[in-house]
Amino acid sequence: MLRYVFSILAKPRLVDTDLLLCLISTSNTIRRQNVHSTPLYNTLPGDDILYKEEHLQMKDSLRKIIDNDINPYVDEWEQEGFFPAHTVFKKLGKAGFLGVTKSTEYGGLGLDYTFSLAMAEELGYINCGGIPMAIGVQTDMATPALARFGSDKLKKEFLTPSIQGDYVACLGVSETEAGSDVASIQTRAEKRGGDLIINGGKMWITNGTQADWMCLLANTRQGLPHQNKSLICLPMDLPGIQITKKIDKLGMRSSDTAQVFFEDVRVPQTNIIGEEGQGFTYQMLQFQEERLWGAAATLVPMETVIQETVKYTRDRKIFGQSVLSNQCVHFTLAELETEVELLRSLLYRTVLLYSQGNNVTKQASMCKLKAGRLARQVTDKCLQFWGGMGYTNEVLISRFFRDMRLISIGGGADEVMLSIICKFMDTLPRPPKVNS
Repeated sequence: MLRYVFSILAKPRLVDTDLLLCLISTSNTIRRQNVHSTPLYNTLPGDDILYKEEHLQMKDSLRKIIDNDINPYVDEWEQEGFFPAHTVFKKLGKAGFLGVTKSTEYGGLGLDYTFSLAMAEELGYINCGGIPMAIGVQTDMATPALARFGSDKLKKEFLTPSIQGDYVACLGVSETEAGSDVASIQTRAEKRGGDLIINGGKMWITNGTQADWMCLLANTRQGLPHQNKSLICLPMDLPGIQITKKIDKLGMRSSDTAQVFFEDVRVPQTNIIGEEGQGFTYQMLQFQEERLWGAAATLVPMETVIQETVKYTRDRKIFGQSVLSNQCVHFTLAELETEVELLRSLLYRTVLLYSQGNNVTKQASMCKLKAGRLARQVTDKCLQFWGGMGYTNEVLISRFFRDMRLISIGGGADEVMLSIICKFMDTLPRPPKVNS
């Protein structure tokens, strides 16, 4: 029933959010009348704080796609270092999952950000980190600025097919000499007639080898580094675009990551998203959603690692008793479980504030910082309890150990998150005053 609702909502102008809620209500009535039916969804601790029945049903619908169309192939995709993004995204797009918060006018569901968070959490049931990350780039990293500030023409050309799953999107911000220091990017888009001529390069581009278009941050004029940049919708099949290599990574193996160069690439100036020179500001706003999404995507993998470790250490015997019987083991697991729940509480509060229109830059940075550090702690401590088996590729924990390490690096390193938090606390050192 819910999948039918999402597929209808993907067609703009036919229905609206009120119809979604009406149909869900009807579905609930039908389900409750069948007293022998099995539960439609599973709940986790704290779900009722942020999520209502509509959120949980959406998560259940997504879980079916994960179980039927993604997880059976994850091991194969991990070995190949590649997953078929167009195939997977089309499946998700048909069900409405690539435009949960986007306007119904352009094929989205028009729901609030709590639904996007619910989706990010549920994607954690995919048995790797690479595919959820690739999906997150499509929904919460490459398209928010376009959806919020882009022209009607750009939205129809790039946003609608991305929501439908016909286009794969990527985000072009990082460069070889400018990662977390976004203001220092060197890629240029010079005006010539009515066009932009783009020269430069981008690094660490998730979805880069498969993408149909890039949300590109480039310098479009002279001036202060926070006021001279623009976001540009860049088709990836244009002359002058060269994907020089697919990067061989430690983790996130199934997600393709590319280095891309631009040589005299020509696009219309009308491909600039919103106001020229506001790209840095728009990107900082996109980072809020990226960092919240990234934190949410760690919750289920951490819970999975903890629960799998409980099972393994309960069965594994050493010196006449289970590994789990050792106090240092079950106490450590209890501490880790507590930390995960604390992160969930911080994240849910931040998302509620964000959904109410508040600036949550500080809180989102805290979520990202805590998620990255806790993911490292959980995977490292739990892997230790697996002994030699944890050091093999035969168990899920070793994959998450590799994949989750990226959380403290991508989307702004831990040290950048700390600097942002310090800025809001007014504790950053100030440059000394120069006496005249």
